[in-house]
Parts: sequence; C-alpha cells; structure tokens
Amino acid sequence: MHRNTGLAGPPSLASLIASGPLSLFLDFDGTLVDLASRPDAIQVREGLNHKLTHLAGRVEGRCALVSGRPVDELRHYIGTATVGWAGSHGADIRDVGGSQIGKVPNGLHCDIESALKRFARQHGLEFEQKPHGGALHYRNSPEKGDLAHSFADDLAAEHGLRAQSGKFVAELVANDASKADAVYAFMQEAPFAGSRPYFLGDDLTDEAGFEACAQLGGVGILVGERALQKSETTAKFALPDVASVHEWLLL
Repeated sequence: MHRNTGLAGPPSLASLIASGPLSLFLDFDGTLVDLASRPDAIQVREGLNHKLTHLAGRVEGRCALVSGRPVDELRHYIGTATVGWAGSHGADIRDVGGSQIGKVPNGLHCDIESALKRFARQHGLEFEQKPHGGALHYRNSPEKGDLAHSFADDLAAEHGLRAQSGKFVAELVANDASKADAVYAFMQEAPFAGSRPYFLGDDLTDEAGFEACAQLGGVGILVGERALQKSETTAKFALPDVASVHEWLLL
C-alpha cells in the first residue's frame, strides 16, 4: 500500500463533516505540538484543551488523541479535554469518560529496562520509561541513531518484543501495541462506530494508524517533514506543519 507522496492538502474539515459522520484521530508530538530537543521541552498552545473539546463537539464526540506518550502524560499537558485517549502507541486506550478499553499495558521487565538505561548512560542518550516499553532518544546526538536502533533491535529479538523507529528515537514495545490497535478499538465503540476515520500524524509510527483508517474507509493525513520530503506513506493528504494542522482543525 505504500507509495510516494507529493500529496495535496485535505478538503476543508467543514466539507468533510457535511459529507457524513467522521472520526478524528490525532497524534500529539509533531502534529498538535512542535517537536522539541527533549520530550519534556515541548510548548503546548494556550487553551488547547478547550479547543480540542470544541473540536470533539463538532464531530459529535468522535475525536481521540493517539500518541506514543502515556495517557497520564498527555493529560498533564492537555488537561481536561473531552476526547478519547490512546497512549503508549495504542497499548493504553481510554474512552471519553476515562474508562479503559481493552487491557492495561505492562511495562518492560526490570532487566530489559536496566539494559536500556546502561546503554543510554554509556552513549550519552536519553532513556524514557513508558508504561508499555522504553525509548532511547538521540535527537541531541543524531550520529548515534544507527547504534541505538541496532541495540534496540538486538534487545527486542532476544526478549520477544518489537523495536520501532520514530523521529530520533528507538523504542521497544510489546508486539501487540500499535496505533492501528487504537483506531480499531475506538471504531468498534460508540460514538466512533460507523464513521469514516481520519488520522493526522507525522511519524513512522503513525503509518499503522493511516493503514487502519484506509482499511476502514477513511484516510491518513501526513504532517510535516516526511510529507515535504516525499517519503513513502499510505496517507492520502498532507499538511506542511503543526501550524497548518491547527488551522485545518480550526483550533
């Protein structure tokens, strides 16, 4: 299903809403907020929580955040937005009311986490603990990216996990965790069921969400650098940056 981009911008959200029920699945980093040198250095636009709640109202509650960050971390940054939540790459899914959908995520075994921490210390990388796994960030040392991914690949193969790539990050996750899982889970629940899903994301991990939406009659919208670089993607439309996402969503 992968193809080159050179993608046009999406139709207006108003026109899509007018054409029938749709659901919005929104990545966080690189989509709603600009990327930063460290995960905790992001700048969240003022009033984003209220704007997301208003957006969810426009689509009759069919709006969810789907991020690699833990749900509690997303809530720390966004606050009281009345949306669905899928954190940890789809390993932790909560409905609009906060109730768990599916199983609760398990963290890494302590030996695996210790190995990641040691590697990070030895090579000047940043380790991030997550409910579903762990990540090695190398944004400040991009020349060490291949080394980080090679280590993550070997560790994943040894322990039956999955290694995945993102923007300046190598991550270990459970084999059954992906953003596609979040899309499929929400689309089986009210009020999402029966709508056309649209997924906005910027990273390689968002491709799973794009593909799930395509399978369900919707589309992906690729945001940022990968769209400008004409990377391989299953997205149908593109937006150039975070500012254009906010403009398209009328946030």
